[in-house]
Formats: sequence, structure tokens, C-alpha cells
Amino acid sequence: MNLKEYGWNETHEKNFNAIQEELKANNCVAGRVTLEHKRMYRVMTEEGEWLSVCSGAFQHAAFERRDFPAVGDWVLVERMPGEERGIIHGILPRTSLFSRKSAGSTISEQIIAVNVDIVFLVMSMNYDFNARRLERYLVAAYDSGATPVVVLTKKDLCDNPEYYIEQAEIIAPGADIYSVSNTTGDGIELLTELLKGGKTAALLGSSGVGKSSLVNAICGDGTMAVQGIREDDAKGRHTTTHRELLKIPTGGVLIDTPGMREFQLWNESESLDSGFKDIESLSETCKFNDCRHVGEPGCAIQEALDTGELSTERYANYVKLQKEIAFLDRKMNRQAQAAERDKWKKVTKSMRKHPSKKK
Repeated sequence: MNLKEYGWNETHEKNFNAIQEELKANNCVAGRVTLEHKRMYRVMTEEGEWLSVCSGAFQHAAFERRDFPAVGDWVLVERMPGEERGIIHGILPRTSLFSRKSAGSTISEQIIAVNVDIVFLVMSMNYDFNARRLERYLVAAYDSGATPVVVLTKKDLCDNPEYYIEQAEIIAPGADIYSVSNTTGDGIELLTELLKGGKTAALLGSSGVGKSSLVNAICGDGTMAVQGIREDDAKGRHTTTHRELLKIPTGGVLIDTPGMREFQLWNESESLDSGFKDIESLSETCKFNDCRHVGEPGCAIQEALDTGELSTERYANYVKLQKEIAFLDRKMNRQAQAAERDKWKKVTKSMRKHPSKKK
């Protein structure tokens, strides 16, 4: 197996050699994680694909979720003698990390994909098109370090594709936007051209937007199972249930992800302004530098809202995301403080059990 087909390059090789020397892991080879399931990993190497686990030393040193491998990671893996199994000893530096807050009330990070060059933000051109959801996807994509590309599916079933393209242009100014049909193949070749040269793309979208059909159109029919959508609201059921890295016949790799209707930003998201460039530009023209946009004289944002240049819904979602990130940041700080207190309580307790001997 030629790892260059999976995105291996000179930078990865230099990082691999440095970590291999640091860990004194001469028996390790390079591999890329193609599938993850409950701390078990499928790792593609030049010698084949191995079912792998992290070494004991690796697990002991890991502190949080992002310290463990994820789909798309390049790792140092040692083959178990006589088996198609491996032991992961280290992770190469990541070029990008795409994550979200875990669904529900738990304050924890869920990693979607790493080492991604492009994020395909997939929306269907029907009743399920959701501008507010696309805004969330866009902010998370900018924050990951990858390039966002909007993909509008079901072009063959849409009577007015131009309407959805115009809506996407308003939401994602500056981002490339492609309208495609998974059935006729219209626009698919343009997407595959983006991935040539060993590029990696991840698909992000809710159930029913046609992600699995898009995978089949790019990688070949039969790669992924597909399901239909409900006719009354155009919403679909989960087809993909796990994250998986797939090699594209024409070059590059694709990471498919389960449909995510609930998508909360992670607290490290610093790219809100990148996802709302129009609002950022308006705020820079306010009369006062510390304008709060709630009634101050000379507020460019309030003026844009009054004239209709800026939609009330878009600005409301911008404010909502600001509050969401600030709330999550406060919760994370409290958790970090509690973890630090617990750590020192354990240290103190240990010292009491094992007092130093007086001379």
C-alpha cells in the first residue's frame, strides 16, 4: 500500500522520524487511522491494515479526548508478531482538528476528524435547508484549520437551485459553493478535482442531505448504504453510524461522518468572526469602538438591521453563538478548577499516608 495515496508527505515523514527517535520506537511504522470504535482503531500502513490499540504507556500519558487517536490521525504503530494487529505508540502533529461539544448536557469534546484539508458542508436543496445550521458548520470549519466548501445536493430534484445558491452565498461569503446531483453526477467531477494530490476532505451534514449518496458518487456505487427521506419534511434517518476514512479512486481521501442535526460549537472556537464576516465588517464602522450594538448612536449594525441589509435572524444567531461559546467557556473553567482541586487533594492525601521521615 502506497501511503502517499492516503496523504503521506515529506512533513509527515520528518515528524515521524523525530518522534520515532524520541520514543526510541525503531519497530514502529507509519500508519493512518481509517476507523475508530471504542478505543479500537483500524490503521492503514504500507504493510496492510491492522486492528490496533494504544500502548499502556500511551494511555497512561493521555489526559483528555484529543490526546487519543481519531480518524485521520497519522500514528506510529508496531505490528504484533505474526498477527494483523498493531500497537499505537504515538501520534504525529495534527494539521487540523474538527470537533464539537458532545450532544446532551455533558461538557466534553467530540472529535469529528483530524488532518483534514477541506470540510464539505453538505446541505440539500429542499425544505431541510437550514441557514442557521450552515452558519454553525461554517464557524466550526474555520476554527478547525481546514477550508470550508459548501456542497448543495439534490440539484436534479430542485426547481430553483439559484435560490439556495444565493442563500449560501449570503451565509458563506468567500467560500466556494458547489451544487451537485448524486443521481446524474452533475458537479461531482468538480469536487473530486479538489482532492487530487493527496488532499483529505471530511463530510459534515445532517441526516437526509445525501452524504452517503455523495460518497457513492465520489468513491463509486456501493461504497455506502443509502436510505430515503420522509416526504413530509425532507428529513432522513442515520445511514452512517461511524466515522470512516475512504480512499478515492481518482486521488485523495474522504472522511464520512454520521449525520448531526444537533451541532454545538466547542469552547475553543475563535472563528466566529470568520463565519460572520459581514457582521464583523459592519461592527468596524460603528461610531464607537466599544459599541455594544444595543442602541448606541452611530451603530452600523443597528442601521443595517433597520434597512434590511442584515437579517434579524442572522444577527440573532450570531449573538446566540457568542453566548453559547461564553457559557461553555465558563463551564470549562469551572471544570478545570475542580479538576485541579481534586488533583491537589489526592497529592495531600498521599503525603499524609506517606510522611517524610525526620532525621
